[in-house]
Amino acid sequence: MITASQMRAARALLGIDQKTLARMAGISVPTIQRMEASDGNVRGIVDSLTRVVTAFDAAGVELIGENVASSGSGRGVRLKSGSVQ
Repeated sequence: MITASQMRAARALLGIDQKTLARMAGISVPTIQRMEASDGNVRGIVDSLTRVVTAFDAAGVELIGENVASSGSGRGVRLKSGSVQ
């Protein structure tokens, strides 16, 4: 699951606004706004969540889930190795 904080951080890493993410994911800006306004895990339709995660992945952002192997601990985002900003 992705958190609202992860969404905002991933957008910041890419230097994009909500409108650009909405276009990349093929969903509406109000949907992105609702997702980012969630407390903790993002709430929304599974298809919309999948589209956002896929858009971040295609842009080179790796979303790190809790307790998933990484160089740190907890949740976060990082650019994939070799990605261009």
